[in-house]
Amino acid sequence: MKKSNLLILCLAALLSSCASEFNKVYKTADNDYKYEYAKQCFAMGKFQQASSLLQDLVMLQKGRDNAQECLYLLGMSQYCNRDYESASATFKKYYSSYPKGNFAEQASFYVGQSLYKSAPEPRLDQTPTIGAINAYQQFLDLYPDSELRSIAQKRLFDLQDNLVQKEYLSAQLYYNLGGYFGNINANTESNYEACIITAQNALKNYPYTKIREKFSVLIMKSKYYLAENSSEERRLERYRDAEDECYGFLNEYPESKECATAEKFITKCKKITKD
Repeated sequence: MKKSNLLILCLAALLSSCASEFNKVYKTADNDYKYEYAKQCFAMGKFQQASSLLQDLVMLQKGRDNAQECLYLLGMSQYCNRDYESASATFKKYYSSYPKGNFAEQASFYVGQSLYKSAPEPRLDQTPTIGAINAYQQFLDLYPDSELRSIAQKRLFDLQDNLVQKEYLSAQLYYNLGGYFGNINANTESNYEACIITAQNALKNYPYTKIREKFSVLIMKSKYYLAENSSEERRLERYRDAEDECYGFLNEYPESKECATAEKFITKCKKITKD
């Protein structure tokens, strides 16, 4: 027990000493010493301390030989401290200030990387995701031979998957709402029609998506139920469209688990379309 208490006291004394040292450095007017201490903090993984010091130094170092390094190191400190929003802004500032700088390539990459780290789950607003995609695409255009190219490409595809998943969740929601009319807008007659439009647009924008079959299933089912719930004057036309969709689905996905559903719909459609 005594050893445990002694250890706690020693750790407390050490932490207090470290905090005292940092405060002294933070308040010093010797900017060269402060900068070297900031780099030491970064090397030791004390990213919050490094960031605090570097934020004060960035303007003071402007025009000096280490101005570029200082700004880039600030961005990396923020990034490693998981302050991705600040990091992306700092890397953008670096690239706009030093487009031909020593760290221009890395800064361009880390703009996208910072936004990638802050990208939300597919159910939420995807504005940061779109920003990250644009940043990675710009990086790939500027540095086609970069060693970081493969990472940027993979990240870009992952982010596009997020956008696809967002569209799928929207289409699925319309399908699940089915005949509910509370949310229908002026551009669609029913939730099934909204589902079809959303899914078709997603396939048009992302033709090689890994969940292409899932979108196709929603389109097929929605077209059938849209026909089933149509007015008399549009009923025949929509059953024919649903029947064609089912045949197209069987041709494209002959091994799908939903083939039985497609065949069942075709049988039901034929009862209407053959008359």
